[in-house]
Amino acid sequence: MTFEEILQFLRDHENPGGKKVLMRHGAREPFYGVRIGDLKKVVNKVKKNHELAKRLYATGNSDAMYLAGLIADETQMSKQDLQRWAEGAYWYMLSEVAVADVAAQTPHWRELSRKWMRADKEMIACAGWATYSAAISIRPNQELDLDEISTLLGEVERSIHTAPNRVRYDMNHFVICVGSYIPELSRQARRTAEAIGKVTVDMGGTACKVPFAPQYIQKVIERGNLGKKRKSGRC
Repeated sequence: MTFEEILQFLRDHENPGGKKVLMRHGAREPFYGVRIGDLKKVVNKVKKNHELAKRLYATGNSDAMYLAGLIADETQMSKQDLQRWAEGAYWYMLSEVAVADVAAQTPHWRELSRKWMRADKEMIACAGWATYSAAISIRPNQELDLDEISTLLGEVERSIHTAPNRVRYDMNHFVICVGSYIPELSRQARRTAEAIGKVTVDMGGTACKVPFAPQYIQKVIERGNLGKKRKSGRC
């Protein structure tokens, strides 16, 4: 499919009901609210395409930007590409998924995630925590700095309740990822989860809830999945 054909596909698969829901979460015009299942049809035809992904992301259309994350070739994404994407991610499905899931699969993940965590812009900070969490979920523990992750758990415990709204969600998810994917730090993550307790995030008046980290991690352990990594950051 060409760039123009993909844009026409997005227009043809507009989902008004889904669009209303996504706008309550932070998406904004122009976009069509295309279902993920329909986006996957494009992915199956296009596969990975670096240049096409960059063109789609540059449109500013949320559907096209999300699709860009699904077809991006992480082996060709430069730090500059990823930085532009992080700066252009105006709501959380872009920063936490389209950007983070691609960034986590690149050699630049650690440098950029630490940089983005410190950003004043909320969605860039979200991309930082989400990128680090995604890396934890897919990378062998030998590739991770466990001392650094332990320090970040301490940072979360101290600052999560005063962090910007959506950053609180991603910090909470970070604790869950550490507790679920890194056996050596699972006990510390569970202590952190108990210490921070319930995390409150404004979900835009939707029914979405913030996972309760202690309970979530415990369920992972009970299922015998502690330390089992995901095959890919993208689904």
